[in-house]
Amino acid sequence: MQIEIKIDSSCKETKIIVVTDKITDEINTLAKKLAQDTPQLLAGLQGDILKVLDQHDIIRLYSTNGKVYAETEEGEYQLRLRLYELEERLNKDDFVRISNSEIINLKRVKGFDLSYTGTICVSFQNDTVTYVSRRYVKKIKQVLGI
Repeated sequence: MQIEIKIDSSCKETKIIVVTDKITDEINTLAKKLAQDTPQLLAGLQGDILKVLDQHDIIRLYSTNGKVYAETEEGEYQLRLRLYELEERLNKDDFVRISNSEIINLKRVKGFDLSYTGTICVSFQNDTVTYVSRRYVKKIKQVLGI
């Protein structure tokens, strides 16, 4: 792939043009990445301390008792956003919703156990275990390509 950058002082807005003989997976991936907004920051409370959370450090996000939490290797942080708001902010290539109350980071998953009837057991690198709800099993299988 060739990359060419032109500097034009009269240009008011950045414009990207892709010249190709056919649409390939590489072109589609490039277009998706260019169209994505940069992931937004997340802030979590642990006691009285507010910490900016790096999305790569988040293992999973879940809601319980009306509150939303982010689980990391360093502990759990309470978030002020709802799960649907977090879905909009998170990197769509790394995070997927597995139930009405949980979003997981696929990069932190150790394995998926498909032996359970009607659901999938998810094991994380920190030995946490959770389950995909029946409603989201089809979606997870599509994401995994099975």
